[in-house]
Amino acid sequence: MPINEWIRTQLFDQVPLNITVIDRSFHIVEANQAFENEYGEWRGRRCYEMYKGRTERCTHCAARETFRDGQIRVCEEPGVVREGTQTYYVVHMVPMKEPGGQVPFIIEMSTDITSVKVLEQEKLQAERLAAVGQTVAGLAHGIKNVLMGLDGGMYIARTGIERGDVERLLEGWQMLEDNVARISSFTREFLEFARGRTPTVTLVDPVAITRKVIELFRDKAELVGIRLDSATEDVPLAPLDESGIHTCLTNLVSNALDACESSDGPAPQVLVRTYEREGTLVFEVADNGAGMDYDVKKRVFTNFFSTKGTGKGTGLGLLTTRKIVQEHGGRVWFESVEGSGSTFRLEFPRERLPTPDPTVG
Repeated sequence: MPINEWIRTQLFDQVPLNITVIDRSFHIVEANQAFENEYGEWRGRRCYEMYKGRTERCTHCAARETFRDGQIRVCEEPGVVREGTQTYYVVHMVPMKEPGGQVPFIIEMSTDITSVKVLEQEKLQAERLAAVGQTVAGLAHGIKNVLMGLDGGMYIARTGIERGDVERLLEGWQMLEDNVARISSFTREFLEFARGRTPTVTLVDPVAITRKVIELFRDKAELVGIRLDSATEDVPLAPLDESGIHTCLTNLVSNALDACESSDGPAPQVLVRTYEREGTLVFEVADNGAGMDYDVKKRVFTNFFSTKGTGKGTGLGLLTTRKIVQEHGGRVWFESVEGSGSTFRLEFPRERLPTPDPTVG
């Protein structure tokens, strides 16, 4: 059997990969049997029709970039098989170059990773539910603290009325208002944490999110005499839930400012950094505030624990942050030295980031 015939019959059609060859108009000019079995009749059709079920070219098209620069690319994509079922695949795009460097065709070799994605999502869901379980375990403790505050406020207000002491009455009333506000905040944050909202993932600029958070807190920081700075590097667009990441950074910066306010150290400062190292996107919030001792560090992510005063903290900020980070396949890491400050780091390996929603953007 001639080698070309053997490659066609024994290799091209037998390998457990979906292989296509596309031209510069994105028409499929050749495909192996595995691709046809999974995606259906391909002749005369374009790659985005077959892989995505789209009627027009993808907004973010890796094949277009490979035609432009002739570079090999590997990317993870969502797709739709012939039965209309959602699928995920990893595709290798290899340019077929002419002697002059032009790229008339690209070979696309894709592997179905739907089962792997399902396992990843199940793992992330299990992690989220474990965090919810830890949170619920501390619910009674959180409610107890609020009830104690209400009870104390009622006692002071009642004795103020009995004694005709207006200042004591106002003090008790203020305690009641503070704890009612805490109940409202407590309930809102708990529901937000527990309901498991589906992230809306789009390609966004991580540095732009950092800048928005800095602007949000700039006036507050200046008012209390805290220097709030950012240090950012050029970072490529990343598939993130912009609102969720904004919430994470808001929680961390708010905590950092509070830590600086409660510290007696000179020149209080909060620094927010955004950068990427070895395929991992990193958001970092560092302060030179009060820091945490050993006992506090152990309890940071376990329940409704807060070092803030009554009416100021629910203990859900970091739990919410961890949940959102886990939904992105990332992790939260921190270090803290009592009296010297804390650094919280959100790390997102790019290979674990979720796939952008094709219906958004």
